[in-house]
Amino acid sequence: MSEAHLFALGIALAWIAGIRAYLTVFGAGLAGLLGWLDLPGQLVLCESPWVLGTAGVLTAVEFATDKIPGVDSVWDLLQTVVRIPAGAFLAGAALGDAETGLSTLGLVGGAGAAFTAHALKSGTRALVNASPEPVSNLLASGSEDGLALGSLLFVFANPWLALLVVVVGSVLMFAAVYWLLRRLLPRRVAR
Repeated sequence: MSEAHLFALGIALAWIAGIRAYLTVFGAGLAGLLGWLDLPGQLVLCESPWVLGTAGVLTAVEFATDKIPGVDSVWDLLQTVVRIPAGAFLAGAALGDAETGLSTLGLVGGAGAAFTAHALKSGTRALVNASPEPVSNLLASGSEDGLALGSLLFVFANPWLALLVVVVGSVLMFAAVYWLLRRLLPRRVAR
């Protein structure tokens, strides 16, 4: 794979990790283990049975936890210390190699991509949790599950298109958060 191809793969994986870190690590490791994707550089660490087992269990825990209003916001807050470093690792590992280890450019770019996705996800969920009914919370959580899983499958098939989708997705998520804030926050009265 070319350096540009690895960059697209790493940044797309990092962005997905900002939404569902455990699912991303589990999916990347499983794809490598089953031969669907030749994991580059240090990403082969995701194929470890210990990493796959731990990420699989935590994916199931996150799936259940994320469906409970209020608990999901606490979970998102706690996951800030996981999602951003996981995204940094995934991008750094994709751009690094066995001799040099993790790529500094990948670590920085991955942390930025994961932070962007995580901030948009957490901000959106905080706004959704403000609504009194539980249906919107379940819809938001299910949408995030579908987005993460679909993006993960897409990144294995075509990292460049997946990178384009995550960039456009970030812009659309930002627009949605902005729109929700404008609708929910009272307008200032002009004097």
